Amino acid sequence: MVETKGRKANPEARMALLDHLKELRNRLFKAAIGVIVGTVVGFIVYQPLLEALIKPIKDLNEKEGRAATLNFDGVASSFDLMVQVSVFLGVILSSPVWIYQLWAFIVPGLHKKERRLALSFVAAAVPLFIGGVLLAWLVLPNAVRVLTDFTPVGGSNFISAEIYLAFVLRLLLAFGIAFLVPVVLVGLNLAGIVKGKQLVKSWRITIFLVCLFAAMAAPGADAMSMFYLAAPMLLLFFAAIGVCLLNDRRRERRAIKRAAETEATADIATPATDLENL
Repeated sequence: MVETKGRKANPEARMALLDHLKELRNRLFKAAIGVIVGTVVGFIVYQPLLEALIKPIKDLNEKEGRAATLNFDGVASSFDLMVQVSVFLGVILSSPVWIYQLWAFIVPGLHKKERRLALSFVAAAVPLFIGGVLLAWLVLPNAVRVLTDFTPVGGSNFISAEIYLAFVLRLLLAFGIAFLVPVVLVGLNLAGIVKGKQLVKSWRITIFLVCLFAAMAAPGADAMSMFYLAAPMLLLFFAAIGVCLLNDRRRERRAIKRAAETEATADIATPATDLENL
């Protein structure tokens, strides 16, 4: 009963700043637990994962006859890499947890209908993040091959394991986050922070940044490789902009309806006040 009264008194679920900070702390703590559990799984499957990550280098030797080897520079570098790779896998495996915690922090500030819509985007965020990682995984062999093509004839590639794996992990994570950004834009729109018209006005900058990111993160032998990466990102961005515009229109109609109801109530109350004065 108390919860029902609290919901009626506070339909928009507004919280004080201190309550927001406590909520953020709790969400971060739960997300950290998810990452830690995923990291433990990463330690267990580290060896087969490492074999898959360095496979592009082995293919250079076997299929193209190059001299490319992965070197561990320091005594503890192999252990450091195991920790980095395990934490990265933990972030991927725990993505349903920390993405849900992110949205759960935003959802209390939304209206009832917007909460249902936001939760549907939570379900879309996880496959989009994982899809971005998988796309980067498919691009990785081509990126390694193209970047090592600049090696002079007769030269050898003695690649530092730390530098190589850092490059690979950043590539995978960058694509995952890039595919997640459109969902975040929709969430900010639902929270009233970003307007759809603002996103439409910056469409030129969006296209430029997406194409620049695609060219840097996944270099290819021709322009088509950049297009294959930029096209799905642009589609996601413009789909997010479309959803934001629809939500803005729905919000405007709701505001107009509320203003009309308020005006009608005021008109009814005015004659009653005049009669009392008489």
